[in-house]
Amino acid sequence: MSDASKSLSLYNTLTRAKERFVPIDPLHVRMYVCGPTVYDFAHIGNARPAIVFDVLFRLLRHLYGESHVTYVRNITDVDDKINTRALRDFGDEIAAGKLSLNDAIRRVTEKTADQYHKDVKALGCLEPTFEPRATEFVAPRADGKADMLSLIAQLIERGHAYVAGGEVLFDTASMPDYGELSKRNLDEQQAGARIAVDAHKKNPGDFVLWKLSNPEEPGWESPWGRGRPGWHIECSAMSAAYLGEVFDIHGGGLDLIFPHHENEIAQSRCAHGTKVMANVWMHNGFLQVEGQKMSKSLGNFYSIHELLEEKTFGGRTWPGEVLRLAMLMTHYREPIDFSVRKLEEAENTLRKWKRAADLASEAAKDLPTDMVEALSDDLATYAAFQRLTQLAGEASEYSGTGENAAAASLKAALAFLGFEVGAADVDEAAIAKAIADRLALIAAKNWAEADRVREELLAQGVQLKDGKDPVTGGRVTTWEIKR
Repeated sequence: MSDASKSLSLYNTLTRAKERFVPIDPLHVRMYVCGPTVYDFAHIGNARPAIVFDVLFRLLRHLYGESHVTYVRNITDVDDKINTRALRDFGDEIAAGKLSLNDAIRRVTEKTADQYHKDVKALGCLEPTFEPRATEFVAPRADGKADMLSLIAQLIERGHAYVAGGEVLFDTASMPDYGELSKRNLDEQQAGARIAVDAHKKNPGDFVLWKLSNPEEPGWESPWGRGRPGWHIECSAMSAAYLGEVFDIHGGGLDLIFPHHENEIAQSRCAHGTKVMANVWMHNGFLQVEGQKMSKSLGNFYSIHELLEEKTFGGRTWPGEVLRLAMLMTHYREPIDFSVRKLEEAENTLRKWKRAADLASEAAKDLPTDMVEALSDDLATYAAFQRLTQLAGEASEYSGTGENAAAASLKAALAFLGFEVGAADVDEAAIAKAIADRLALIAAKNWAEADRVREELLAQGVQLKDGKDPVTGGRVTTWEIKR
């Protein structure tokens, strides 16, 4: 364990304060982060927690040792949105008896989960230690790990849940400090509840643990009838299965504080009889696009896949590491305005860092201490990046004959933060095609698109030089790699 671990501080949503991080067991630091619901490709807002908590995972591994950190990020593959998507995409085949609903659901979730894995890999994220799927933790397991049905039974037995209206519901009034995370009390929730709709509930704020399934819906056999779990119970089961009844850090987006994380806490604490579920609760801020809330109705809803592969945002595709840096340039707890300008700024910054880092033959063995200290202050990425820019300047100005220490430190820092280092292979055929496309655009006087091609190549470290053929007098374009 590094001595620097003693200075790690994190903002705890539960206490609304930044606190020194003290793991329950320094030899086994445990973190759980809510992952995607795989009914559709992950949108750019889903990228933020994946990137933020990847940086924290990397930092914890550095401070405590790679083998001493367990990171669990779940996949939600049972959800009514998934059912709807399966019926939409495969309704005709289901109606014709060629495909069961369960098989259709599996097709949807496998495709979207696979795409999510490709997306987060392109964003530079490490794989979590475990990535459980909700459907694998509904019924009791052969390995004895926690499951949803057993947790629900415990809640009923302890007087924290009841059966009504074909559902099993959590009794919020049975938990005196329910609402501690979101700072909402039961009176406030009752004031906005639709009591007429939920007449079978004891309290308007009670939430579903188990609901019955009709024959056309996926379901599992249970003591309360064939049905499927409510949204929140899955994370209580999966976190307990891999991290225990109480663990160190629980993360996710700000939008999950209520009701999801609040209800996770209620379920877990009341089922296990513990004072807390996790000691530290961390939440990343909201994301908007070009100054507006991201919405399909506004036409500014973008998936990670679109940004990586399609020219729908700013008229071009964006490398995953540029998306990663753009996300991290804003402190994780602050709202972020995701814009073309921010991506261009990130791209330019990353290009400068990489050129400077390439002045070193290999990365330094140790990370820059002040960068680690900045990240240890509640992931202060802005301060950490200031140090990287300083190192880039020092590396570029170095005129000695020995190893460029600043460049070597910068190379190590970039690799640690999830950015590729080292000169990339040059695809000469792709460059030649891009130049030919650009010359055609110039001939058509489409100057904006021609400039865009030049900028895309420059972002890849390829600088174009225009000139005249000394024999024909026609335009010629040469190129060189700029590092």
